[in-house]
Amino acid sequence: MIDLFWIPITLIIALVAIHAWFGKGILERGIIFTDLSIAQMAALGSAVSLGYAHGEYQTLLTLSFALGTGLLIAWATTRRLQLEAFIGLIYVLGASGILMVLSHSAEGMEHFKSLLANDILFTTETQLYQSLLLYGAIALVIRFLYPYTDGFAREVLFFTFLALTVTSSVQLAGVLVVFVLLIAPVLAASIQQRFDSYPFALFFGWSFSIFSLFLAFYTDLPTGYTIVFTGALATLVAIITLSPKKDLNLL
Repeated sequence: MIDLFWIPITLIIALVAIHAWFGKGILERGIIFTDLSIAQMAALGSAVSLGYAHGEYQTLLTLSFALGTGLLIAWATTRRLQLEAFIGLIYVLGASGILMVLSHSAEGMEHFKSLLANDILFTTETQLYQSLLLYGAIALVIRFLYPYTDGFAREVLFFTFLALTVTSSVQLAGVLVVFVLLIAPVLAASIQQRFDSYPFALFFGWSFSIFSLFLAFYTDLPTGYTIVFTGALATLVAIITLSPKKDLNLL
């Protein structure tokens, strides 16, 4: 049993830790669908590899699409425009592009499902170590370089490393899992005042993700979609029960 679960549990711990930090930055910027758009464009790069290159250059293409999108959004933050609408267009561009590319593949729908939510129970040791190395390097940059930047340089740094993180995690876990791990833990943490935000986000994210691993295994459900469903449901319940009321007299 330990042999089966230590890799996905270790991966979940790392995924939640790095994505919760980026999720906090996304909520602070008020551009919730940034991560979903970058993840969707990263998935388009992966789909191009599967659809036109027989799976070759997958990492290069995924990284190129994610980085290009991250830099485009960083540039857009310096312009006067409807940023959420701009990011929404990037999302639909990626989503429609994936379906167009995979429509020529006999296994198109299977690839599409795995791009949305992959089964991380089958993550290999090599994939785990590569991800830990990448996330560790990004964490060092966040700790020692990011605090000393500001303005456009800070935005470029944030979105570049978000794109690098998403490139790795989309290939391992899928677009929807990445979105839930980025948003759900920090959103749940933001509606409570008792504990520090980041530690609470880690506890919340680890709890529903690890619970989902065991639930999917013992009920023969797809792991990725189970994490997405459980994370979304737990966060909605937390918001409904803990969020304070608005003073309607001030509206």
